[in-house]
Amino acid sequence: MAFLPDGEILVAERPGRLRIVRDGVLDPKPVAGLPQVQAQGLAGLMDVALHPRFSENKLLYFTYHRPAAANPGAGNNAGVITLARARWDGSSLTDVQDVFSAIQNNNASRIVFGKDGMIYMSVGTGDPPGAARAQDPNDLAGKVLRLRDDGTVPPDNPFVGRAGYRPEIYTMGHRNVLGLAVHPATGAVWECEAGPNGGDEVNVLQPGRNYGWPVVSFGRFYLGPRVTEKPWQDGMEAPVVFWVPAITPSGLTFYTGSKFPNWKNNLFIGGLRQGEIPRSGHMDRIDFNDKWEELHRESILRELQQRIRDIREGPDGFLYVLTAEDQGALMRIEPAN
Repeated sequence: MAFLPDGEILVAERPGRLRIVRDGVLDPKPVAGLPQVQAQGLAGLMDVALHPRFSENKLLYFTYHRPAAANPGAGNNAGVITLARARWDGSSLTDVQDVFSAIQNNNASRIVFGKDGMIYMSVGTGDPPGAARAQDPNDLAGKVLRLRDDGTVPPDNPFVGRAGYRPEIYTMGHRNVLGLAVHPATGAVWECEAGPNGGDEVNVLQPGRNYGWPVVSFGRFYLGPRVTEKPWQDGMEAPVVFWVPAITPSGLTFYTGSKFPNWKNNLFIGGLRQGEIPRSGHMDRIDFNDKWEELHRESILRELQQRIRDIREGPDGFLYVLTAEDQGALMRIEPAN
C-alpha cells in the first residue's frame, strides 16, 4: 500500500488491480491505467511506492509481472519482473512506462526509495536447483537492485565496471524478499525474506555484500531436510533476526510516530503462517538496544488467524495492515485506550 498526501490509500492487488481507499471506504472500481499483468503462482501486481517528490511530479512506481507474450523469445510462460512508473492524475494512472525489466520469474518483488533518492528493488528466487542463481553475479535472481528513478544504473553501484557482474546489483544471495524498509536513523535499507520452512531473515543491506542463500541458512526444506549444515561462513552476512520455524515474513516497517510512544523505532513484520500451520498468521514487533541488536520479540494479532501481507505506518501515526486472504482486509491498528 502507499499513502497519498491527501490521506487516500492505494492498495495493490496481486491479480492486477490497483485500488483506492478514501475516508475508510474502498472504491468499488479499480484505478484505471495499469498495464496488463500476468498473475500466476506468486506473480502479479507487486509493490507500489511514491516518488520522494511526489507532491511536485505526481510520479508513482510499481513492480509487476509483464506477460511473457510481450517479451519476444521468452523461453517459458513466467512473467517478466518489471519496474514501471506512472503519473497520478487524482483518479487514474497516465503516462505509464516500463523503466526496468529484470528477468522471467514467478517470485515476488518489493521496492522502496532510499534516503539517497534511489530505488531499491528486490528480485526473488526459490529453492534448488534454481536457487544457485542467487549466487551468480551475472544473474538478477535472488538480488536487491539499486536504480535511479528513471530505471538506469547509478554510477556508484558496487559492481559497476566489474566484469561478470550485473551493474544493477546492490546485494546478492537472497531467497524471496517480501519486505523493504528504510531505517529512520541510519538510512540503511533493511529487508526481510522468506526461507522455506525456517530460516526467515531480516538483514541490513550493505553494498556489494552476499547474504548467503542457498549456501548458508538456518532453514529446512518443506519436507524436513536442512538446506545446509552451515548457518554462516566467512564472506557472507549473518541476519540481524531469523526465525525457526518460519513465519513467512511479508511487510516490514519501522515505527516512528507518536501514537504508540513505547513502540518508537520498533520493527514490525507481517507473518503469513508459522511452522507451516494454517491460520497462524500474525504480526511480530521487535525492539533493539542502542547497537540495533534484538532485545524482545512480541507476536500480535494471532487471534485474527489472518495472513499478514503488508504493514505500513500511516501519516496519522497509526499502523495499517493488509491481509492476504480471499476476502483481504485493510486494518488500522490504534492504541487500546
